[in-house]
Amino acid sequence: MVSKQNTFRHRFTASAASLALAAGSLTGTLVVTAGVTASVQVAAVTAAPEAAALENGLARTPPMGFNNWNTTACGPQFNEAMIKGIADTFVSQGLKAAGYNYVNLDDCWALPTRDAAGNLVPDPVRFPNGIKAVADYVHSKGLKFGIYSSAGTKTCADNGFPGSLGHERQDAALWASWGVDYLKYDNCNNTGVDAETRYKAMGDALKATGRPILYSICEWGVNRPWNWAPAIGNAWRTTGDINDTWAKMLENTHENQPRAQYAKPGAWNDPDMLEVGNGGMTDTEYRTHFSLWAQMAAPLLIGSDIRTASPATLTILKNSDVIAVDQDPLGRQGTVVSSSGGLVVMTRQLANGDRSVTLTNETGSTATVSTTAAAAGLPAASSYRLFNLWSKAVSSTSGTISASVPAHGTVMYRVSAGSGSSLGTTHTLVGAASQRCLDAEEAATEPGTRLAIWDCHGRANQSVTLTAAGELRLYDGSMCVDAHDNGTERGTPVQLWTCNGGANQQWRLNANGTITGVQSGLCLDVTGGDRPAGTVNGTPLELWTCNGGAHQQWMLG
Repeated sequence: MVSKQNTFRHRFTASAASLALAAGSLTGTLVVTAGVTASVQVAAVTAAPEAAALENGLARTPPMGFNNWNTTACGPQFNEAMIKGIADTFVSQGLKAAGYNYVNLDDCWALPTRDAAGNLVPDPVRFPNGIKAVADYVHSKGLKFGIYSSAGTKTCADNGFPGSLGHERQDAALWASWGVDYLKYDNCNNTGVDAETRYKAMGDALKATGRPILYSICEWGVNRPWNWAPAIGNAWRTTGDINDTWAKMLENTHENQPRAQYAKPGAWNDPDMLEVGNGGMTDTEYRTHFSLWAQMAAPLLIGSDIRTASPATLTILKNSDVIAVDQDPLGRQGTVVSSSGGLVVMTRQLANGDRSVTLTNETGSTATVSTTAAAAGLPAASSYRLFNLWSKAVSSTSGTISASVPAHGTVMYRVSAGSGSSLGTTHTLVGAASQRCLDAEEAATEPGTRLAIWDCHGRANQSVTLTAAGELRLYDGSMCVDAHDNGTERGTPVQLWTCNGGANQQWRLNANGTITGVQSGLCLDVTGGDRPAGTVNGTPLELWTCNGGAHQQWMLG
């Protein structure tokens, strides 16, 4: 996908300095620390002054929804049918229930010229029934509808469509009549007019309509909008356009991180839309992308075509525990605690007193990153409870927060005073690539029964008890998950067998959601799970070289 900024905004550069960041993982009862140990210098986290904010009652938590640009740009697939299909999918796939509620159009929705009355005209090929009909359809699903324009004479698309500079009141009134709930307002072809003046004019026009319209200022951070945009809009871009690469996602992260003091309910720093599911990054990198956006209290606007999203993509986008951090009502953006050699720790204060901690490894090899509960901002306590937001495992620490993080990975914890452990508890084991559970086939209990994935139902043949010895026990606790015939080779089948204490029945639940065999060092893998055929009911489990794919990532159900 071609970036609008790269094509049309090359004359602008963001002034924000990049930070070299990294994050590690938390140690707990279930986390095995391995790899390169990093010495982390902990920086003091100081309270920042609150910025003034537009109090229009909107965006009390960061907006969540969809924008088509990252997946379609101005391609022919951007049309009325697509937008309606996205609204349908929000409902059918549980994204609406997860909190996503804005379905937004980007550039190219209008004709190249205004009508005789000076009004914007929807493209009749893309939107044959007009924009209001699309907005009405989105609203009928219990969702909200957004639109796009630019604070210039033309928009950012090739050759440009009519911008709203000088037409603010007219355009705002038209959008309000259509039922628009959200405006993304870009910065192309601005003729050199002062940015604050241009964006304030549209903010005043939106207010004058009397309709509550969330105002997203897409100024790319060029004129330091965090200093003036909070009083005008509900969100402002701090960065250039994202694209579907690890390097660009990380660049936007680094530019956005220093702006934490300006974020608050109703006013948010915006490092641009999500690329999760577009295919340019790995599952591990997409988890990092989603984790960091949530930790930074960023808007969560899906930029992939969720009508065809894989179960792995939906597992990321619907992670309710990560979303809860993004949507925390206190509205504090996470801050960098430490950064050394590509290993970054961020902490975020949450409304109930917990802290969210992200541990990110920006380097190309597995590394261990450490911090402490005190450095993360938690009060002194004898013990701390660590809840892994991706694997859902619970563990405890006396204060050190440390774990092994794979290359380009992030481990994300919710930390509170107290203790806890997933040991001795019974759960389903849910595969991230399939959203199906580890299952003893046909509820059989005989030694040698094949283990596979199946629709989750939570009955005895899917109920796994975790033991201090590293066993994964099923049924009454007499049967264990077992590597066939003590196999340590790739492709060794994983089966049900009578528990005997052997090393081939011992497993490590890692902080990144993988499960490794103690005897083999290989990962519990869904056979062919990196392909669609490997996510269907009955796909068997095996041992395989750990590769970070979603078909090797598990969570406790």
